[in-house]
Parts: sequence; structure tokens; C-alpha cells
Amino acid sequence: MKARDFVRKYSKQTQDMIQSYGVEQAMSKTVGGNFEAIGIYEHCLLMHHGLRKDHRIIDVGCGSGRLAVQLKDYLTGQFIGIDVVPELLEYAKKLCGREDWKFYIGPGLAIPEPEQSADFISFFSVFTHLSHEDSYKYLQDACRVIKPGGKIIFSFVDFTIPDHWSSFESYIAYDNPDKVLLEFISRDAIQAWADHLHVSAVEIHDGDKPYFTLDRPVHWDNGAVTSPTTVSFGQSVCVLTK
Repeated sequence: MKARDFVRKYSKQTQDMIQSYGVEQAMSKTVGGNFEAIGIYEHCLLMHHGLRKDHRIIDVGCGSGRLAVQLKDYLTGQFIGIDVVPELLEYAKKLCGREDWKFYIGPGLAIPEPEQSADFISFFSVFTHLSHEDSYKYLQDACRVIKPGGKIIFSFVDFTIPDHWSSFESYIAYDNPDKVLLEFISRDAIQAWADHLHVSAVEIHDGDKPYFTLDRPVHWDNGAVTSPTTVSFGQSVCVLTK
């Protein structure tokens, strides 16, 4: 599925959610629910990988701002949120209230920022919905934009992880022509991409293996609470650097 197909399907999904649940609930449901909890997980994961207050971060697929809102009182550097759905971007911008930050529609599979201008570039739950070709094109441009020593972090799903296989079975059982693509990536593919992009895959973490620490309690939509502890991310995580 090409990026334009993803835009069409994701935009339709967002509109359907808004009509069914209203704006507030839709802004969480459209990005998978647990808006605050997942935002905290993303924040703590980036902190584990060295995110500093003064860093400049680009969040590709920022959605309705679940990561951005967790960083708004921490980050003194610039945050740039890129997405394909205007309603999500407007909500994220309003929620954060940071006039020095930028939120804008992504122009295809490129990151319209200067060369070597970002300390971190994140793709959370982005490559899970794009073809391998489109994901690789995004990474090509991310390698242009990241600073030497900076980090490109993306999450992905892998057939070898039991929970990810369960997601695959649920996906193929869901008979809807407008469903958003669920794409899996193997470690072999990631290593080949890194080799051809002339970057290093310095870390790859299985989605079901705890490896980073929460710095606060996390409250889930179902009422469960996760205390500060070492946790897994759910999706697997790759860290690239050049």
C-alpha cells in the first residue's frame, strides 16, 4: 500500500471516529487509545536513549500529540510534529500550546527540514502501516536530516513475537476494505536497510522484553496502573545512528 492509500484510509478512520465519539475521545481512539499512557511510554523510551531538554526532535506520525504533550513542559528545544491528518495536528498544536513548536502536514515520504538539523527523529507506529518501500524512503530522508551521532528511533512489529503474531491473526480476520495496513518488518530487513543507508542499527529491542524504565505511574484506559519499573514497549524498537 502506497503512502497516499494510507492517507486516505487514516483520514477516513479519523472522520469516522469523530462522528461516532466526538473530538476528545476520537483523538485518543484514532491513535489506538491509552493516549496518556502510551505518550508516557514514548517519553520514557526516548529519555532512556538520551533525549535531553535542549534537543531538537522530529516526531513523524505525531498524531494527536500523545508524545508532544508529555514533552511540552520538559523540552526547551524545538519539537516538530508531522502527520497526514489535519484534525490530529490541530488538536496536538492546541493541546501543547507551545508557540515555538511546529506541526504540519507531511509532504509524502519526506521530512522538509534542513540537513543535519535534528538530534532525534521518531517514527512510532508509522512503519507498521506503510509498505517496506515507503518506510525505506522515509528512512532515506531521515538520514539526511539527522545530525551525526543523532538517533532515528522507530517501532515495528515482528512475526517472531507472540503478541505480534496474535495481532496479525486479528488483522487478517478483520474483513474491511478500508482497514489500515499492518506491515511486519524482520531484523534481516532492518540490517539490510541500515547497511544500504550507511547507518548503524545500534540497538533492536523485542517488543515483549523489558528494557527501559518508567519514571512515574502510568494509568491505562481500563483502570489498570503500572508503577515505575522496567517495562517493554509492546512494539519492537530499533535505534539507528550515523
